[in-house]
Amino acid sequence: MSREAPARFCERRRVRFPPPTHLVVLVRGERHHVEALREEIGEILAPLGLRLSQSKTRVVHMADGFDFLGFHIKWMHKRGTDKRYVYTFIADKPVRELKRKIRALTHRRSQVPFAAVLSRINQILRGWANYFKHAVAKHTFNALRSFVWWRVINMITYRRRMTWTALRRQFKGPRGWRQIALDGVELFNIGAVAVTRYRWRGLNISTPWAA
Repeated sequence: MSREAPARFCERRRVRFPPPTHLVVLVRGERHHVEALREEIGEILAPLGLRLSQSKTRVVHMADGFDFLGFHIKWMHKRGTDKRYVYTFIADKPVRELKRKIRALTHRRSQVPFAAVLSRINQILRGWANYFKHAVAKHTFNALRSFVWWRVINMITYRRRMTWTALRRQFKGPRGWRQIALDGVELFNIGAVAVTRYRWRGLNISTPWAA
């Protein structure tokens, strides 16, 4: 039986198929070891009705790094030492997408109330930061905090026709710039999000292929 009919049947009842599964396999060895293992993985997945996408499956060296679910994972030297570790950074694409959303929300000619704009920005930033806070993300968070701050400030100055002096009088205190708050909503400070690391549990996770 063709799979097209059941697919249309499910879609009419608002049932969606799950997105493609992402799989990362780390191998210690040469490229030919990886190629042989890729064939073995394909044989394991076949009985489950799954297959590896030939166009999206790549073989890369950890020193070159690779992107996975929004993260950039790379094996590199630890600063100040001769030891190498695997680091998880935020990939470039999620940062570009976040900036695109912030730009769309903070257009200077927008007539959306400030409270609604800040509320939506806060929702996006909180969700984004909670997802990426386990990566090496502090520098990225601080850079995004500056980016968002300037976007909101430029929107305020244009829409309220404020001079820089009036802006400083409203948002700057004796200890520096205060968090932007408009109509009872305060802008979320993504730079203040604490970055934590996942506890490594590699040898404690049982698998059917454990030796």
